[in-house]
Amino acid sequence: MISIIKNVIAPALLAVLLFSWNQGQTLQHYYVDNQEQPNFLSIDAPISMLNLDESQLSQDQKEAYNSIKKLNMLAYKMKPEQQQEFETELAKVKTILSDSKYEELMRGGDSEVGQFSIKVLGDDDDVQEFILFGSSDDKGFAIVRVLGKDMNPSKIMSLVSAFDKVNVDDSQIGQFLEFFK
Repeated sequence: MISIIKNVIAPALLAVLLFSWNQGQTLQHYYVDNQEQPNFLSIDAPISMLNLDESQLSQDQKEAYNSIKKLNMLAYKMKPEQQQEFETELAKVKTILSDSKYEELMRGGDSEVGQFSIKVLGDDDDVQEFILFGSSDDKGFAIVRVLGKDMNPSKIMSLVSAFDKVNVDDSQIGQFLEFFK
């Protein structure tokens, strides 16, 4: 019995450990590594803190709202004296988001205002994570992870119009937006 453990189970465990270490940095690890670092602002918020009036939502919007569990937000504020650090951090995020597991839904912007992209992690009707990434050379960058279960991209997009009625100034999201002013 001991020889089976030595010859089969031990090499299998070693292989699993080596494989898990070779996965590279994930967006989750990047958040954890930087959430308390200088120049970063991190906010984790349940979707309920937005105080959307569900009675004003369409059926698709309600389904989208109920499929979202929380928002993770991480921002890096650009300071002119830290240009090199900004470029290093921006390159790290871009490398992580270039992984083929993230499917790009949209990108836009320009060199004057900044650039953004929206990516998803998961299948078409079973998205576990939306990633909104935006950067500006003079302001910094922000990553917003919308986490949930069975999120549908088209229903989530229909929910966006409901956010026009939300007062974010008094919430943590208002603090996040103020960070870039």
